[in-house]
Amino acid sequence: MGPRLFGGHAIAQALLAASAPEDGARLPHSLHAHFLKAGSSAHPVRYNVSPLSAGRSFAVRRVDGYQDETLIFTMTVSFHVEEEGYEHTSPAPFPLDIDAALAGLEAWRTSDAEASGNPIIERLQKRPIEIVPIDPGLLFGSRKREAKTAVWMRMREPSGADPVLQRALLGYASDMMFLRNALLPHGIRPGSDTIQAASLDHAVWFHETPDFDSWHLFVTESPWAGNARGLNRGHFYDRNGRMIASVAQESLMRPKGDGREAAAAES
Repeated sequence: MGPRLFGGHAIAQALLAASAPEDGARLPHSLHAHFLKAGSSAHPVRYNVSPLSAGRSFAVRRVDGYQDETLIFTMTVSFHVEEEGYEHTSPAPFPLDIDAALAGLEAWRTSDAEASGNPIIERLQKRPIEIVPIDPGLLFGSRKREAKTAVWMRMREPSGADPVLQRALLGYASDMMFLRNALLPHGIRPGSDTIQAASLDHAVWFHETPDFDSWHLFVTESPWAGNARGLNRGHFYDRNGRMIASVAQESLMRPKGDGREAAAAES
């Protein structure tokens, strides 16, 4: 995981903390998080929950995350009772074929020169979320590519049916493979010594309760980057094509070293 606290970890833990007072009466339908300072993965985070409003249908709480006495993270979470209403959804823009994605990943790992020795492949194997990209070369390669990707995700181990936990797991996963979308058109990936990259804020809207023990397709894109920041957005779909959640994030993508000259040449 590295020395820095993973943003998705803080999101999941804060969501569970904010949900505790509900006891299942209302479920979280949206969250908005801000990463204030880099946290350490070697030290625990203390989450303080404050009620902001509560009505018959909705409730809102703020969660502040501290390491020692330093505020490193803050998030608001809105809760809503389940209600009947009108429905519509956009279809998934990629084929819902996990078998083809698995075959494509294996073919890339055995035949593409960029796959050999790529450290991210091994790091991902240590995460609790299994990830299978639609196009491994686009996601993991170093060439300039379109700022649009898709990955299949699911839990490596069964997690159970608790709806709050399932939403927390999706919140954790929603920060994986995400900020790199804004870097793709520039031929840069997170971890490069030419860029300082970090999540600045992160929002999730839960449309349905996911079953994250099963495969979900996370379709992502970056419509804009500028001023050393990038905008990323995405949607989760289940294998039946239902849109389960939507995600948006602004990320820091500050050029450094040789990256400053490359960024100046592009502008």
